[in-house]
Amino acid sequence: MVVIDVLNDAGGRELLLNKYGLRKVPVLAKGDQYAMGQMLDPFAKLAGLPMPGADGLSPAQLYKKYEMVFAAGQRYARQFPADKFRERVIPHRERVIRTLCYHVFRIGEAFLETWNGAEYGAKIADNEPPKSMLTGDDVARYGATVWKKYEAWWAGLSASDRALTKTLQTYYGDTGAHKVFERVTWHSAQHCRQLIAVLERMEIKPDVPLTAADLAGLPLPERLWE
Repeated sequence: MVVIDVLNDAGGRELLLNKYGLRKVPVLAKGDQYAMGQMLDPFAKLAGLPMPGADGLSPAQLYKKYEMVFAAGQRYARQFPADKFRERVIPHRERVIRTLCYHVFRIGEAFLETWNGAEYGAKIADNEPPKSMLTGDDVARYGATVWKKYEAWWAGLSASDRALTKTLQTYYGDTGAHKVFERVTWHSAQHCRQLIAVLERMEIKPDVPLTAADLAGLPLPERLWE
């Protein structure tokens, strides 16, 4: 298997765009076929790997997990000192802490927009926070606002709608809402794991760090910065 780092290899970026018409990673390519890493089932199928436990958590279980992740993200955002909030998350990537904190919640907000008819485009959750969000507390309040939308959404679903069988439009193909909801839940959770690591690097004790038991059942990447 050949691994190409498209962040640092201009030739890799050109190959991805010219051969497959893609600008987003991770992606697994094999001959003329490719699978986006955003959805693990087709990715594993193309790689010829088994997917044990592919059924995953139920929508109701995911909702409770996401509630926990949102609360954690708000706690961690509030812990970052104002003078550190625009530092890079890690040295070799441009994203700053402020943007990563916002991204945790924007991922979830984008799912609700997609549920209501928008396409989950490649950049839908990658926008920068508004200029008015200057501190971790500002971003945490935004996260709380988004979760209020989730509570209203979930409370308004019928019993049949809570199965999340609806098909949503995404940049990696038409996908069942249950799978998209699983993806956004583990995506936000992965970034919370990263925020914990950044706080620890700053010698700030994370406020109730998420545990392996908390995240059980989510198909998280093994490594922190994948």
